[in-house]
Amino acid sequence: MAKPRTKRSKRPKSSETVHNTTLDDALSERYLAYALSTIVSRSLPDVRDGLKPVHRRLLYAMRQLKLDPTGGYKKCARVVGDVIGKYHPHGDSAAYDALVRLAQSFSVRFPLVEGQGNFGNIDGDNAAAMRYTEAKLTPFAKALMDDLDEDVVDFRPTYDGEELEPIVMPSAVPNLLANGSAGIAVGMATNIPPHNVGEVCDALLHLIKTPKARISKLVDMIPGPDFATGGVLVESSDNIVEAYKSGRGSFRLRAKWAVEDLGRGIYHVVVTEIPYQIQKSRLIERIATLMEEKKLPVLADVRDESAEDVRIILEPRSRSVDPEQLMEQLFRQTDLETRFGLNMNVLDSSGVPRVMSLVEVLQAYLNHRKFILVRHAKHQLATINNRLEILAGHLVAYLNLDSVIRLIRREDEPKPLLMKKFKLSDVQAEAILNMRLRSLRKLEEIEIKAEHKNLGIKKRELRSLLKDSKKQWLSIAAQVKHTKEMFGQKTALGKRRTTLGQVPTAVVVPIESFVEKEPITVILSVKGWVRTIKGHRDDVVSGKSELKFKEGDRFLSAVKAQSNDKILLFASDGRFYTLSADKLPQGRGYGEPIRLLMDLPNDADIVSMVVYDQEQKFLLVSSAGRGFVVVAEQVFAQTKNGKQALNLTKGEYGRVCTPVPRSSKQGDDILTGQPPDSVAIIGDNRKLLIFPLKDVPQMGRGRGVILQRYKGGGCADAKVFTIKDGLTWKSGDRERTETDLRAWIGARAQAGRMPPKGFSRETRPFST
Repeated sequence: MAKPRTKRSKRPKSSETVHNTTLDDALSERYLAYALSTIVSRSLPDVRDGLKPVHRRLLYAMRQLKLDPTGGYKKCARVVGDVIGKYHPHGDSAAYDALVRLAQSFSVRFPLVEGQGNFGNIDGDNAAAMRYTEAKLTPFAKALMDDLDEDVVDFRPTYDGEELEPIVMPSAVPNLLANGSAGIAVGMATNIPPHNVGEVCDALLHLIKTPKARISKLVDMIPGPDFATGGVLVESSDNIVEAYKSGRGSFRLRAKWAVEDLGRGIYHVVVTEIPYQIQKSRLIERIATLMEEKKLPVLADVRDESAEDVRIILEPRSRSVDPEQLMEQLFRQTDLETRFGLNMNVLDSSGVPRVMSLVEVLQAYLNHRKFILVRHAKHQLATINNRLEILAGHLVAYLNLDSVIRLIRREDEPKPLLMKKFKLSDVQAEAILNMRLRSLRKLEEIEIKAEHKNLGIKKRELRSLLKDSKKQWLSIAAQVKHTKEMFGQKTALGKRRTTLGQVPTAVVVPIESFVEKEPITVILSVKGWVRTIKGHRDDVVSGKSELKFKEGDRFLSAVKAQSNDKILLFASDGRFYTLSADKLPQGRGYGEPIRLLMDLPNDADIVSMVVYDQEQKFLLVSSAGRGFVVVAEQVFAQTKNGKQALNLTKGEYGRVCTPVPRSSKQGDDILTGQPPDSVAIIGDNRKLLIFPLKDVPQMGRGRGVILQRYKGGGCADAKVFTIKDGLTWKSGDRERTETDLRAWIGARAQAGRMPPKGFSRETRPFST
């Protein structure tokens, strides 16, 4: 028997309305919400107190634990537990890392946490686990939270609604500029260097006095960042002014060093301060690596003799090495010189992220301090009014002491009768009922009257302060001066660490002069694999050595060079490329593809390879038989993209790049005793033409002039030579010379005629 079909129960209607939306819109909305959360709640600091939420919560949690500078320490695990349990629902490692950084004197210019135990070091070693370390607040952090209980800032519920946390700190110290900040959000980032508090206070006082102060005047007071690890700031004043004016820029920072004389002309270079956020161990490793790669031949040894202070010893190879040149090279190749970027992207008082100038940051801080001052004054005024009300009630009680005592003794509910009979407020009646018996002495009445009088004076002062903006700014100026006394240049903590140095001049000594000079032979294969071997090998240059190449590849060219030379390569796309010999792969393997070292197009091949000499001249010829003479200095390429020399039309390619023999001062060829005077060019059609070299123009770039005409095919090879010595070519293993060349001498751009008997049948007869 079939089972009866049961009715499907209808799904209950949801009370919420379902909206249809596209995936793009849904993703955009959610990603925007995530981006805003990252920007506001994680990555960007508030311009008023310079803190990110995690730092603010850490400090507030430590304050609630009463970890005052004068008190004892507590385990960091206790602090982190309170932070992530009450205020910051994130991972414990993230909270502890933030706490550790606030305690590192080499990371934070004015530490906010005083640590006890292993909190890491400048070498990059990590801090000990939070169960081993202890922490408390520093005086600087305490000043950041002064008057927090005086209703000077708003509080908001924590993530679970069980606690309250401050939205911003009162910030009696300019923490944003003092300690700087760094962070990466979604679509934006911030990077603010630390500064000297005393200098910032000077700028704040000047801005209070002159609200429309020029940025150049403020930069005179804040000449640049003051990094926790010191160093030497070598940025020009114009660049510093422009960076602070726009809120974006960079500062050039170098290590601080000195020469230590050891006697008899021997010396060491001692580095005592390194750039900010550079790990000392990695810096030394980098220097050691350069020494192993023989890129610092003037440096014999590097040692780390650091204890609490940085002390890196650089030992030159000989006493003749100039320490200035040695350090200049280290600055160029290592992190002994860095650039610290400035990007003052912060949250303004309304929580909107934007890039601010130095003036805007300073003014935002002053506006915040004015807001705190006014709110604190109002809170004090309310407290005084409440106290005056209570004191007035006490005075009434003293004046009618017998009646008050009698009424309280007789009545079960004396409060309403007290209020009615003596015209007291609820607060006053409650205060009278809570008075202790020992307060009913005559002396207490005198003290109450004195307190009432003093509070009255204070009340008038506060009212005057709230009404007068000028008095408010004078009070803020006094607070700034107090901050300067506490943390300014005259204190051990506030003394400027980063030295202001001169902008370095251009380096006179080229980099290659610091590369150890040794003979090498550079080898290039047809398929573009390059390598070097030690020594000058004639058999390799001539192509007679038994070198190994990849399957299907073979020898193309080889040149004798020094390890500090530059190698100039001409490609079929008409461009010249430059490589440093010391950066070419070494050994007897196959080497590396040359395309990894420069941006050579896939459809281009290397035509020739020579050692760079800025005075050397070359004859360039395209496959169409057009060409010109160019000087090597004009085609030296500074980038991997190379430098265009020979302009080509569709279907053409660079065919020949042959050197013009160098002449002596008397104009004679060094080898033959005669100046080179002729060009020999041969086409694919086996026709040879010889014409004067003077008919070929010298250019820096272009198509050139027609050297030889062809009905079919194009140029095969070309050569510059001295006609008196004859034309030489290679035929197999033999070298042949023809001196009677009258039959082939003609004018440039002619077709030429068949070459002499016995002429090489190789594709490149002059280059074989």
